[in-house]
Formats: sequence, structure tokens, C-alpha cells
Amino acid sequence: MKSTLLVLAAGLGSRFGGDKQISHVGPNGEFLMEYSIYDALNAGFEKVVFILKNDMTEIIRREVGDKISDRAEVCYAVQDYSSLPAWYSVPKERVKPLGTVQAVLSAKEYLTEPFVTVNADDYYGAECFKIMMRMLPKADADCASMVPYILKNTVSENGGVTRGVCNISDGKLLSVTETGGILLKDGKIVGESGEIDPDAQVSMNFWGFSHKTIPAMERYFEEFLRRITDIKSECLLPIMVNDMLASGELEVLAEPSNDRWFGITYKEDKPDTESKLLRLHAAGAYPEKLFG
Repeated sequence: MKSTLLVLAAGLGSRFGGDKQISHVGPNGEFLMEYSIYDALNAGFEKVVFILKNDMTEIIRREVGDKISDRAEVCYAVQDYSSLPAWYSVPKERVKPLGTVQAVLSAKEYLTEPFVTVNADDYYGAECFKIMMRMLPKADADCASMVPYILKNTVSENGGVTRGVCNISDGKLLSVTETGGILLKDGKIVGESGEIDPDAQVSMNFWGFSHKTIPAMERYFEEFLRRITDIKSECLLPIMVNDMLASGELEVLAEPSNDRWFGITYKEDKPDTESKLLRLHAAGAYPEKLFG
């Protein structure tokens, strides 16, 4: 079964203060997304689809896509407003994309097999891709999969983060609550509604879907557009999944990863990310050059 890695790389990086997706963090100038791609290809993925801002396409093609083209089929999609329904008018004041559901739909012409979503600015570790390859063959129109992480392994020391806090039982996701402002405070982890169990399982946007689920995603996104009132609102994958779970439209298999997340949410995260990647190379987790 052919499997696709869908790299979400069209965000604005407002907290980082620039295009963190193309920030050089590896010892040889690698982007963080290259580590997910390397681990995914080693786990058996055969296709990589990038979702990008228009002005980023050539950079990613030159610095990443061309380097992996001998190992995987590579496609490029742009997340902009051109693919929105004709009846919807984007408010003039809006500058941000419309969220990760819109991002997936921006690439739908390339999603002809089961696919897995990853954030370009997150490091996931190799284990999760192996786990997902075990679950992905079960993906269907009404069956998805996810690899949750332990909350304490995903917080930043430099500011609040947003995580989908998961309720999981017997290997199935029952619900996911998108929670913002999660940070370390006085030795505890707190969110918008108070203290959170540090061992809670959370979504890191590592979702596995069948391409047969895309029509349901399109219906969901159009419903979002019809009811949107706040020009800053985004249609997000965890919220979509939770709504589809509640309606009985989707079942989600879940198997956790014990890997430690790190990433570059804030500019202050970059030196720490560079240091952790250097240590991973030194320990032999990655070769001297990812794609030589």
C-alpha cells in the first residue's frame, strides 16, 4: 500500500516572527521538516506532499524536494484562497490561512492514497512513523488513526502552546479538546482552564486519514465557512476530528508514542532545537547528512 506524508508548511509563524518552516536548524543547515521526511521514508512512506505558501515553493523544491526525488514521489500544493467555494468571500482584513483542514483540502488532487499529516515546525521522532505504518492500512472513509504524545514531552519552556488533549480508551480516540495557553508554571502544566495532568495524551497533528475521507472533510469545511463570524477563526483538524467523532461519522484508532517532541514555536526555541538535533546526529540517530 502506497502511503503519503503530507507536510503542513503554510503557517505564518507569527509567534516565531518569520518563516520558521525554512529556518535552518540541523548541523548541515537542514530544515526541521527534513527529519520527519527522513523518518517517514525509512518507515516505508513513498510519497511526500508539501502544503506551502506560494513564495515558499521554489525554496522547498530546491532545498528539500529535489534531494528526495530519487526516493519518493514529490508534489507541491499552495494554501491560498483560490480553492475556496465561489460563494464565499474572504474578508479584506483577513491575512491568515483558514486552518489545517483547508490546508489538507488544498492538496486533495495529490491525495490518492492514505496520508499522514505532520507540522513542518515539529520534530516527532522515528517511532511515530513506524506506529502509523501499522495503523494506516486500516484507514477508510469512516476510520482514521492518530499517534498521541505525552503532554509533558511536548511543552515549550519559552511560552504557551496549543495541544489537542485526548480522551482515549481501548486504543480508540473518544474525544479531543483543543486547548491553548499550555505552559509550565511553578513546576506544573497549566492551560486555559487550569492544571492539566502532565501524563495526559495530546494530539500533535499526527493524523492518518484515508483519501476516501476527503469528501467528508469538504462538507465539514463548507459548513465551517457558512457559520464563520470571527475573521480570525480557523478550521482545525483536531476540532474537525472531535466533531466527526461526536456525530459518529468517524472512528479514530490511537497508539501513543513515547518520543519527546521539540519544535520552533518561538524564536527562543531555535537554539534548543539546534542543540537537540546535533546530539541526535552525534548519537547516531541520524547520519552526518540526511540526504547526501
